[in-house]
Amino acid sequence: MRRSNVPFSSNPYPPIVLALAFLASACVSGPAPSNHRASLYAPHQTAGSRTGHPEGAWIASTPTGRGAPTCEWAVPRELETYQRANVGEFASQTPPLAPGDRLSIRVLGDRDGLTGTYVVDSDGSVRLRGVPPTRAGGGSLLDLETALRARLLEAGVIKPLRNAVTISLVESAGVSVAVAGAVFDAKAVRAGERTPESRIGLKEGDVSGDANVSRSVSAAIRAAGGVRPDADVQRIYLVRDGAYVELDLSGLVHGWGAQDISVTSGDRIIVPSRRCFDEKLMRPTPLTPPGIRVYMSNLTRSANNNAGAAIGQVTTSLPYGTRLLQAMVAANCVGGSYMQSDRRAVLISRNPINGRSVVVERDIEKLVREADRDNYDPFLMPGDAIACYDSRWTNLTEAIGVVSQGVSTVTPALLLENAL
Repeated sequence: MRRSNVPFSSNPYPPIVLALAFLASACVSGPAPSNHRASLYAPHQTAGSRTGHPEGAWIASTPTGRGAPTCEWAVPRELETYQRANVGEFASQTPPLAPGDRLSIRVLGDRDGLTGTYVVDSDGSVRLRGVPPTRAGGGSLLDLETALRARLLEAGVIKPLRNAVTISLVESAGVSVAVAGAVFDAKAVRAGERTPESRIGLKEGDVSGDANVSRSVSAAIRAAGGVRPDADVQRIYLVRDGAYVELDLSGLVHGWGAQDISVTSGDRIIVPSRRCFDEKLMRPTPLTPPGIRVYMSNLTRSANNNAGAAIGQVTTSLPYGTRLLQAMVAANCVGGSYMQSDRRAVLISRNPINGRSVVVERDIEKLVREADRDNYDPFLMPGDAIACYDSRWTNLTEAIGVVSQGVSTVTPALLLENAL
């Protein structure tokens, strides 16, 4: 039987070339991430097919238009059970008294040692020796002074004189306030809490008067993480003792006046959502967070560990309003050799309204080079994550390295087999 010898050159694509071609075809990053359309909350998260940026499918149960949700507004239903009041009824010259406030009480002709400094108890009352507790929390100094004067007059401790009892505020303590709605961390917060170094009257001796500017509606909102970009800052509701007022605090964002009134213990603040993205709220203001913390990963060929990429606590703490491109510079994903320029980055975020996750992929070089970058450069939110991927040239180098390593392993075995 004749043995046919097929020359090696008859195959136009040797195995090594085929392997290189196969690996090179996989050098581009994987498919663009798909997302549920309900996770979209900002217009910068969609790029479109004509921009050249990677974009996966937006999955929706019903056909919807592209882009961020449209704005809407409605009064929270829970306010239907409360009575609406005027802002002037809540605002006063002195903040309402609250548990922890320190007061200086002076009794005219005091023989029983009642004059001194007192602290409003946790139940909102002030206790003088031999006198029934007097309600103070939620009221003003004048209300407490009138009530205490009546108590002491009834007990025969003082005479019916106008200045028989004098009360002055020494220090306003922090208060517990519940904040709900379109804030990043809705919860009960402490507004106006002081550090030991900022306590009033402990070192100065006998003092009178205190202005705790941190015991306000805006300070309580900041303590709850600040307003989200979908918040309605023109209609913020403060609920107290079965009534509520509507506050327009947009001046704190845009730079004009706003009536930021004081809060007291037990108050509730409701920040409604407009259910749409407001870019004007994406910067540090008295109502928004001063900064955010994000997670970064830059395990590229040029930096094979986060420490080598100079990613640390400083680079992951960014000012509020930072965009993806700025964060990629902080993560060392931009710059270097032009062979490394064809890199991509993903932003892993979460819709703050409904909690759905959204993953956005961008071509880094296109964001740097193209003039309409702002349309596709998303803002970062607290807790977002950023990851940078290698360029296709780096991936090709890795692929060639894998093939070379395989060839260097197989060749000695083939030579040994032919020798035997």
